[in-house]
Amino acid sequence: MHKVAVVVQDGAEPFGLGAMCEVWAEPYHPEDDNPVFDFVVTTPRPGRVRGSVYDLHVDLGLDQAADADLVCVIPKRGYLEPSPEVVELVQHAHGRGAFVFAHCSAAFILGEAGLLDGKRCTTHWRHVDELAALYPEALVDGNVLYVQEDNLVTGAGSAAGLDAALHLMRQQFGSRVAATAARRIVVPPHRDGGQAQYIARPVPVCESEALAPLLAWISANLAEELTVEELARHMHMSPRTFARRFKDETGTTPYSWVLAQRVQAAEELLEQTDHSIDWIAGEVGFGNAATLRHHFGRSRGVSPVEYRRTFSQTA
Repeated sequence: MHKVAVVVQDGAEPFGLGAMCEVWAEPYHPEDDNPVFDFVVTTPRPGRVRGSVYDLHVDLGLDQAADADLVCVIPKRGYLEPSPEVVELVQHAHGRGAFVFAHCSAAFILGEAGLLDGKRCTTHWRHVDELAALYPEALVDGNVLYVQEDNLVTGAGSAAGLDAALHLMRQQFGSRVAATAARRIVVPPHRDGGQAQYIARPVPVCESEALAPLLAWISANLAEELTVEELARHMHMSPRTFARRFKDETGTTPYSWVLAQRVQAAEELLEQTDHSIDWIAGEVGFGNAATLRHHFGRSRGVSPVEYRRTFSQTA
């Protein structure tokens, strides 16, 4: 994925546009070395685009999206009045194998293009019934943050555009790149969307200066026996005091936090190496493949082998 084109129309929602800019339009940052994309903003009729809050000036027409690897349609007011040119663009993009991404009310564009027939999709909860009524062949799921069906991605409300975009970035470039982008935006890499979409629960976030060194040490020593008693000794606390302090500052227990880090580390090794499941289990602290399969399946909703088949970067 090299070129990303977003499409704005009159009534464009500023947060929807901003979310895509945050994920796909960032310049090179030497401290994280994430990929940089050829990012363009396009519109059916270049010039003034009336926004829902403020107007935009867009110089580029839809022809600039014709060769994009990813076409993002920004939600807009007046979503029941799709631009015929945009409908044609997404049909063409889908037909040539590009990713087509629409979140919130922009899903109606995909419905108008006939791309949702027989496909799972989602939209903002306020519009779920309307989308299903207008496009009865679409399999509308109102209980998720996002859905990917082949090269089609739909997201729920505006903020879910970030979740869907980070999912797509993770799929294409790996969890480390997606997590780095999420840290820059200051959002969790994953949110619970009501069902397992490989990530079934949010990654714990902690801003505690007191715990930060310990958390860094845990991440670097996942193969160690990381009991509450052992971690409490590192913090010079009693186990009971440590457990209470940890939960107060992270929102989760030490066991759950360590488990999440081990699963995430296993995920990265499954993506980036050809090592056996047994080797990975030992490296991240699960001890054996059966324990890794148990915890990975509960957390991600798929087995380690299935995850590697989908996301491996070594093939």
